Amino acid sequence: MAATTHTVTNQVPPLVGYDVYATDRALTEAVERHIGPEDLDEARSELETLGVAAGSAQAQAWGAQANENPPKLRTHDRYGHRLDEVEFHPSWHRLLGHAVSAGLTDAWGRPAGHVRRAAGFLVWTQTEAGHGCPLSMTHAAVPALRTDPALAAEWEPLLTSHVYEEGLRPAPEKAGVLFGMGMTEKQGGTDVRSNTTRAEPLAGDGEYLLTGHKWFCSAPMSDGFLVLAQAPGGLSCFLVPRVLPDGARNVFAIQRLKDKLGNRSNASCEVEFDGTWARLVGEEGRGVRTIIEMVAATRLDCVVGSAALMRQAVAQAIHHSAYRSAFGGLLIEKPLMRNVLADLALESEAATTLALRLAAAYDADTEEERAFLRIAVPAAKYWVTKRCTAVVGEALECLGGNGYVEESGMPRLLREAPLNSIWEGSGNVQALDVLRALQREPQALNAFLREVGKARGQDHRLDAAIKDLLTELADLDAAEARARRLVERMALVLQGSLLLRWAPPEVADAFCASRLGGDWGSAFGTLPHSLDLASVVERARAQDR
Repeated sequence: MAATTHTVTNQVPPLVGYDVYATDRALTEAVERHIGPEDLDEARSELETLGVAAGSAQAQAWGAQANENPPKLRTHDRYGHRLDEVEFHPSWHRLLGHAVSAGLTDAWGRPAGHVRRAAGFLVWTQTEAGHGCPLSMTHAAVPALRTDPALAAEWEPLLTSHVYEEGLRPAPEKAGVLFGMGMTEKQGGTDVRSNTTRAEPLAGDGEYLLTGHKWFCSAPMSDGFLVLAQAPGGLSCFLVPRVLPDGARNVFAIQRLKDKLGNRSNASCEVEFDGTWARLVGEEGRGVRTIIEMVAATRLDCVVGSAALMRQAVAQAIHHSAYRSAFGGLLIEKPLMRNVLADLALESEAATTLALRLAAAYDADTEEERAFLRIAVPAAKYWVTKRCTAVVGEALECLGGNGYVEESGMPRLLREAPLNSIWEGSGNVQALDVLRALQREPQALNAFLREVGKARGQDHRLDAAIKDLLTELADLDAAEARARRLVERMALVLQGSLLLRWAPPEVADAFCASRLGGDWGSAFGTLPHSLDLASVVERARAQDR
């Protein structure tokens, strides 16, 4: 029998049983801003239902269980036949099934679909980010397949379905399917033009056999994959189904699953192709151009996913500080802790506001918005994903030693945080992509500057930052060495413009003073003390008030 030596006090109750959507004011305001009145009530109802589910004890338990029980590779059955199947914990399937039923793979064909999906993705992946990969890949495959109307007609209804069916069967026999992607190889990584996987044409129109490998193949339990391979006409894009039309398994030899830093509930694998049947997507020799829209869509999901991680980390930090007492009072009332929390809240709100603005540009689908996205997506992907790890690390510190303990959930967020900065092209790739657009697509820069200029004259610090940015943009010779600096400034100016137009004055003022005006230190919690920090923190609290 254990001795009773003390009474447990001053411990923080778990943040559970709350509406993840409705208590996120930056997100709810963005949804109301970007969705027209004819669709807003339906979207709000869907998101509130999803938000209540995301904040429930059940969903939080699913997330913890999925993370604690990572997928297992089954290469063969007991008799020695190849299976190449990945086994997931039931909680992972529950998370994924709930997400699919909520429309998180369905954006391209319904009103305000991208904003609704981005908001839902931001809400639901706060339960556990690992199942976001197949959601993202399945959603992003649609624009690539649309380059071939016949393939799109066959696959798009299944990709955008609200029905999740696990298990490998011929796609026509399923009510919904998932897609993965395989681009990178051992020798090349991001340099996909160095790929060596061969595609040999067959007699059937658009049919090929692939031989080679993929070093990183996402979501290997999926029903189909978009992959790059060298055809006679050059690097091309192919659709590889896991199950052939006659019901036989396609050759898809999974060598091993990656043992990753974070993202533990999700499977990433190395796969070998050896006479693997595939169908050409788009034209031979135009594989990068065909798959680039898929890459752009997944890059936006990197921004949204990072915003989700930041939001959950900040919500946990503020919640902890609102209940934990130290040195004679609640942490949230201490000026220094309030400064840290407000600084984190600014970063989170700026990320959410930018992510939803990009989603709205996809919904608008005008020439102006497409040009804006060409620069804004890689710039946002560069900056927001980089800020994620710093935000989560600082939020963990707000919980002190309790935050360093696995049961708090914060270590899982911290392990996940670097992923989106690496996935779909690391920081240098994004910065160089922005440079490429600046040098080759003047309409993209014009669209970006018009967007930023909508807040011109509202704050002298933004005006000065725009002026400095224009000076930098005037000389793009030998710009590669300063590409990161340039893209960082572009992202910050864009965030500042959006917050000035749409956020409360105390949020916009604090952002412009610190991120644009230079009145900021090198760590979080160094905001000017004269700002209205209490209002910034209160706005970011994730509970009913």
